[in-house]
Amino acid sequence: MKDKIQPVPEGGSDVPGVTLSTAANPESQLLNREMSWLAFNERVLAEARDPRNPPLERLKYAAICGSNLDEFFMVRVAGIHRQIAAGVHTPSPDGLLPREALKLVRERTHVMLREVERTAQAVLQELAAAGVVISRVADLDKQAQAHLREHYLAEIQPVLTPLIVDPGHPFPYLSNLSLNLAVLLKTPGGEEPDFARVKIPVGILPRVVSVGSHLLLLEDVIAAHIMDLFKGRKVLGSYVFRVTRNTDYEFEEEEAEDLLATIEDALRRRRFGAAVRMEVERDTSADVLEFLQEKLHLNPADIFLLDGPLGTADLMGLPVQRPDLSFPPFNPAVADLEGDEDDGVFDTLRQGDVLLHHPYDSFTNILQFLEEAARDPQVLAIKQTLYRTGDDPRLLGALRTAAENGKQVVAMIELKARFDEQRNISWARKLERAGAHVVYGVMGLKTHAKVTLIVRREEGGLRRYVHIGTGNYNPKTARLYTDLSLLTSDPELGADVAELFNHLTGSAAAEYTHLLVAPDTARSGFEALIEREIEHAQAGREAWIKAKFNSLTDPGMIEALYRASQAGVGIDLILRGVCCLRPGVPGLSQTIRVHSLLGRYLEHARIFAFGNGGQEEVYFGSADWMSRNLDRRVEVIAPVLDDRNRQAFLEILSTEWHDERGSWTLGEDGRYVKCPGDRSAQAQFAEARI
Repeated sequence: MKDKIQPVPEGGSDVPGVTLSTAANPESQLLNREMSWLAFNERVLAEARDPRNPPLERLKYAAICGSNLDEFFMVRVAGIHRQIAAGVHTPSPDGLLPREALKLVRERTHVMLREVERTAQAVLQELAAAGVVISRVADLDKQAQAHLREHYLAEIQPVLTPLIVDPGHPFPYLSNLSLNLAVLLKTPGGEEPDFARVKIPVGILPRVVSVGSHLLLLEDVIAAHIMDLFKGRKVLGSYVFRVTRNTDYEFEEEEAEDLLATIEDALRRRRFGAAVRMEVERDTSADVLEFLQEKLHLNPADIFLLDGPLGTADLMGLPVQRPDLSFPPFNPAVADLEGDEDDGVFDTLRQGDVLLHHPYDSFTNILQFLEEAARDPQVLAIKQTLYRTGDDPRLLGALRTAAENGKQVVAMIELKARFDEQRNISWARKLERAGAHVVYGVMGLKTHAKVTLIVRREEGGLRRYVHIGTGNYNPKTARLYTDLSLLTSDPELGADVAELFNHLTGSAAAEYTHLLVAPDTARSGFEALIEREIEHAQAGREAWIKAKFNSLTDPGMIEALYRASQAGVGIDLILRGVCCLRPGVPGLSQTIRVHSLLGRYLEHARIFAFGNGGQEEVYFGSADWMSRNLDRRVEVIAPVLDDRNRQAFLEILSTEWHDERGSWTLGEDGRYVKCPGDRSAQAQFAEARI
C-alpha cells in the first residue's frame, strides 16, 4: 500500500507584510536560493492581496504566482530531483544537501499553492460582487443551460477525445501542464470501475467560456456533459487534475553537428520529462488518487490536494473589459528622434546619446531606429542579438526588409532561450529565407546580451550607431517590464560593439575599451570596481555601491560585497527576485541594505553605480549577479559616458530606493518586511511623462 497523501499544512507567515525566512541554514553566511525564490513569489502574492490594486489586476498577480510556481517546479524542483537521482551529496552554497532542500521546498510549496488558490478564490468573489461572475453550470437556469448545451455540442465536444484505460488501451501520456478530467466509469457486467481520461483542451479553446452573459470554466462545462462522451456506461465521478513535468533538457552541444536540429529534438523530448507534481481536486476518489500516483511514479509529497480552480495561470486574462476594475491605461511617451536633416534618427544621435526608460518611454523609438536603418540606402549593415523576441511583426519586418534591400544583416538568435525555443527557430528560418546571416550563438553559452549595431556610410567615412539595452527586443514585454535603452553614436562604444559581434560570429578573441562582456571580462571587471571602492574607503575617500538587478546568487560576488562592507563601503541593493546575501550582519555585512521592488510593471533593469572617490561611474546592461550570467552567458554591461545620462541613472536608483508602495526590506534573518507608505517610484516615472 502506498504512503497516504497528507493534508496541506496551513498558513504562511503569521505576520502581515512579512515573508517566511529564507535562512534555511542559520549557520550559513548565505541565504537559500530556493527559499529566496519562494519568498519572492510570496511578495508577488502580497500584491494579489493588496486592496489598493484593482481586482482584475489582483487576479493577474495570483495568476502570475501560479505561473511562477509552474516554472519553479519544471526547472528548479526538477533539478533537485535529478541531483537526488544522480546520488549528489554535495551541499549547495548555503550548506543544504539536495534531499534537505527538497523537503523544505515541498513543505513551503504546499502552503504557497494553497495560499495562491485561496487568494484567487477571494478575488473571484470580489469580482462577482462587482458583476464579473464565473458561474457553475449547476447554478444556471434551464434556458441558460439549454443555450450552454448547444454551445457545448457545436464548439467543445467535437474537440474532445475520451480515452479509456483497459487491457487494450494503456494509460495515456499526460502532457506538461495539461488540465485533465479523471473519470470513473461503471460498465454493465463489469466488476471493477474503469478509468478514463479526458484532456481539457486549454489553448485550443479558452479556459474561460463565454456563453451569453455567463462566464464558465471549460472543465466545469465538460464535466457537466461528461455522460455524452461515455454512452452506455455509468459515470461514477469525474475529477480535475493537472500534471507538471521536468522540462529542463540537457544535450551535448559540442557533439551537435546541427544545433537547430538538436534543439528541435530536445523540444520533442521535453514533452516526456518525468512528472514532478500533480495538482488534483480535494474531493477526488481515493482509488483515483492511488491510480494516478502509481502511473505517474509520484511521491505523495508531490501531490497537491486543492479546492480549485487548478492552474491559476490560465486566469491571467478574463474575457472581460472593465476599466473600472483595472489599472488606468498608460500611454508611453514617444521621444522625438526625427532630427533636423533628412537622415532623421541618425542626425539626432550624432548630436548626443538618447536614454529611454521603458515602459514610460515607448519601445516604438527602438523600432523606428531599426526601420529607418532598414530603409536608409546609406546603411550598410545591421547586426543584432535576439533572445526573446515575441511575435511583433515590425521587428522581424525591419530585419527582413534590410536583408531584401541588400544590406548585411546578422541576427544572433539564441535557440536555447528556455520556453521560447520554438519561436526563435521560426524566426531563424524566416530570416534565413530573406537572406540574413543567422548565427546561433557561441558554443556552450547562451547569448543573453541586448545589443544592436548599425554601420552607415556618411561624409568623412563609416559611422557606427549602437543600441544597448537591459531588456529583450520584444515590444509586448517593453510595455510590461521596466528596462533601459541607450542609443548612441559614441565611436568607442561602437568599436567595442563591433568587436563583440566579430567575436560572436567567428573571431577567437576580442579586446574591449569600455564594455564588460561575460564570460570574458564581466566578473573580473565587477570585482575590480568593487575592489576600487574598498581602496577608496580605506583611504578615507567617498566609497559606495548602488546596484539594481533581478537576482543576486553568485557566491563570488556576494563575498566581494561582504569584503567591501567590512571595509566600510556603503552598499544599497535593489532586487526584484532572489537574494542569497545576508544584509546587516555585524562584522560581515553591516553596511549592506537590500530592498526588493515590485509593482504594476515587472522590474527588469540592471544598473551598477560606484562612488569612485567622488567621480561616480555608472554601468548598465543585461547581466544579473548570478553565476549563469557571469560564467555561462554572453552578457554586455556598458558604461554611461554622458554626464547627463549618468545623473539620470542615479536619479532612477534614488527614486526606486525611496519607493514605499511596492518595496520590501530584507533583514539579516532572511525575512522580507513590507515598507509602509504609498510613495510609488513607478507612479512618479509615469507622471513625469504625462
